[in-house]
Amino acid sequence: MTEKPRILTGDTPTGKLHLGHYVGSVENRLALQDEYDCFFLIANKHAFTTRADKPADIRQSVLDIATDWLAVGIDPDKSAMFVQSEVPAIDELTFFFAMLIPFNRVMRNPTLAQEIKDKELGDKYPFGFPLYAVGQCADILAFRPKYVPVGEDQLPHLEMTREVARRFDQLYCGVNPHAEDKDYVKHGGLFPVIEPRLGRVRRLVGLGAPSAEGNLLKMSKSLNNAVFLADDADAVQKKVMGMYTDPKRIRATDPGEVDPSKNPLWAFQETFNPEKAWVDEHNYLSPEARR
Repeated sequence: MTEKPRILTGDTPTGKLHLGHYVGSVENRLALQDEYDCFFLIANKHAFTTRADKPADIRQSVLDIATDWLAVGIDPDKSAMFVQSEVPAIDELTFFFAMLIPFNRVMRNPTLAQEIKDKELGDKYPFGFPLYAVGQCADILAFRPKYVPVGEDQLPHLEMTREVARRFDQLYCGVNPHAEDKDYVKHGGLFPVIEPRLGRVRRLVGLGAPSAEGNLLKMSKSLNNAVFLADDADAVQKKVMGMYTDPKRIRATDPGEVDPSKNPLWAFQETFNPEKAWVDEHNYLSPEARR
């Protein structure tokens, strides 16, 4: 047993990890290893919701993610790394939690709805696809963590996890519904009402051009707009040189007018360039500089 607060987070093995994963969550995990009791999950069963016909690819992705974790500094002597399918209790909890969440509540999850849209699933997705949102509650609560480091797009999943913890503790442990979230375990609850820990960058945009609506899409393997942690220097250079910047050469005239969400070049500068003074100075061009 340890007196350190516990954290639980992980990744679904849909391919190698990219920079969006790093700044959204992985970087945060590295910073927490020494002061927290860390559990890091490779959610291989969730990968079957869209790739049930590709078990060999999922297995390879599990190995790729584990390799990426070790490469960036996840230390197995400090943190527990494990594969979801090796923990039967997660499946049991998924079944019981499914009895506590109305189906329409699951389908109102905005992250789930966005995934259906981004992956162009229409109405052809298997029942297991919305069920994975319930399974994610079980992934987390099975280990009774206090904090869950995630990217911003995962917050709706965490809110549903918090709802499940409250519902279970009230129904089966007699916790007063008016108790504060932080006190549920103290009042006899089995599951803590977890708290999210966001990374320093909530949503990293991809390298590509905006959508038809004019918004840059988040970095994603499926959208072919990602820089992977395993990319070598030549691959990174090729991707960066081909990234979408400002084809019309229209630049803002005052500091703060350049919107990084519309220009991935500056989103990346603000995220990764340690020379903050340089970024601030070059984040716009004056009329004189244009001429």
